[in-house]
Amino acid sequence: MDHVATDREPSTAELVSRLSEQVSRLARDEIRLAGLEMREKGKRVGAGAGLLGGAGVLAWFGLGAVIAGLVLLLATVWPAWVAAFVVALAVFAIAGVLALVGRRQIERGTPPLPEEAISNVKQDIATVSERAHR
Repeated sequence: MDHVATDREPSTAELVSRLSEQVSRLARDEIRLAGLEMREKGKRVGAGAGLLGGAGVLAWFGLGAVIAGLVLLLATVWPAWVAAFVVALAVFAIAGVLALVGRRQIERGTPPLPEEAISNVKQDIATVSERAHR
């Protein structure tokens, strides 16, 4: 008689109970994935903001180089203004590169949505809906 009890199909209540447990576990896993994805994007935005801050500092130093160059290079072969602008252009070029890299990092981290988790949830809903209609 025990053999008959193990071969039977699960009851509707058992299937609903299993479904409830699996959906709960799936939801917890997707929430965990969303949290991980949000932390990763936050790191990228932070790095991009730091690079933009560094670009601002270098631009400030570039202005200082323009002023210092005008004062220090008065006695050189070139006219003082030419030498100062050459130094300033080099510093501004570095600041421009940092600004571009920083902006790219911010773009990679925005919008701050857990896109992978959202995609997985949509796929899970479609799978459950498909199987429910069978």
